[in-house]
Amino acid sequence: MKSSCPQTDPIGRPGTVEEIVAEEPPTVLIVDDDSVARLAMAGRIKRLGYRVLEAGDGLSGLAVLRRERPELTILDWMMPDLDGPSFCEEVRQDSSIGSSQILMMTSNDHPEHIAEGLARGADDFLSKAASRQEIIARVQAGIRTAMLIRRLEQVTNELRDKQALLDQELQSAARYVESLLPVPGTVLPGVELAHLYRPSLALGGDLYNVVRCGDDSVGLHLLDASGHGVSSALRSAALAMFLREDSLLRYVGSRDPGAIVTEANRLFPLTERGDYFTILIARLDLRFQRLLYATAGHSGACIHRRSGAVEWFTPSSLPLGFDSSHLYRTVEIPFQSGDRLYVLSDGLYEVPDSTGELWGKERLATAFQKTADRTLKDVLSFVVDEAARWSGQDCFPDDVAVVGIELKA
Repeated sequence: MKSSCPQTDPIGRPGTVEEIVAEEPPTVLIVDDDSVARLAMAGRIKRLGYRVLEAGDGLSGLAVLRRERPELTILDWMMPDLDGPSFCEEVRQDSSIGSSQILMMTSNDHPEHIAEGLARGADDFLSKAASRQEIIARVQAGIRTAMLIRRLEQVTNELRDKQALLDQELQSAARYVESLLPVPGTVLPGVELAHLYRPSLALGGDLYNVVRCGDDSVGLHLLDASGHGVSSALRSAALAMFLREDSLLRYVGSRDPGAIVTEANRLFPLTERGDYFTILIARLDLRFQRLLYATAGHSGACIHRRSGAVEWFTPSSLPLGFDSSHLYRTVEIPFQSGDRLYVLSDGLYEVPDSTGELWGKERLATAFQKTADRTLKDVLSFVVDEAARWSGQDCFPDDVAVVGIELKA
């Protein structure tokens, strides 16, 4: 049986409460040690089309509430063993039944009496002398509130489940991204490689690789897709595939960094959402001890000279995709025994502290200089830890990628 009293749901759609929320009618629990009063109330509630449960004292009523989780409990104040206010306190301490609404019945409707009941957990009050119309109105109001709370609980649980699934997918994508990273160690005799990657809470698009190019040169790239999420990571993976040796031979026909960046700029235009890449391409020529590089929107690279000086690369030009006709030039600089090359994402030196101040390249350069006598791997761990300590954050807001290459003396 359905209620004949039309209602609206919390967003304004017409219908009875039962039709809106559940196929089965809501449940009302009546807890009263007065059997006559309990039966009289049960009869009125049943005529509204609700399922009715009864209990003759507070302890048994609490057991029924925990077992059946009724939408509404109509509760007498004065009962032996466990009175109404104590019953309310028990319910409010149990989060599993907190959505059940409690309508307290009392013959004492003085303000201080009502205030005590509300303070101890009752949701509403009903005078034992209330009219039939008031009883109906308060019962239906309590049920609407309970159903709204339960709907919110259901939505919250669904969102929590979806977030857990999304987190699993992001972790899987992060593992895929990490599988594309190079293996640290000796790339060529005398050339040592170390790298460190710390993804942020949201999966990003930082990718890098270091590859052997014949017997006398080493290739390196670091790219960053704007934005975060699976889409950015997959776009980065697509660009990384373009940067494979076989693909470069087909599309570029050269290992010249400027030519590679120029072709990448043509192949990867801005997306409809305005997404773009920054990138640095470099090649270490061991025969002539020189480093050739080209950059598109990426300025996070420096050489820590054996002498102790830290030299940042020249300012970068436009990111990829902004101007398909733009030509990117190759810059050549010396790279000698004992020098160390560091290529890093801006997530490291642009990490802010609590005031919004960025860590910056000067602090980063100082950290490199403090660790000149450490291994390449230890240097990377130190500078990343220093940035995290300075910012006071447990997790970087953006991906952090650092690649180090050392030409052994």
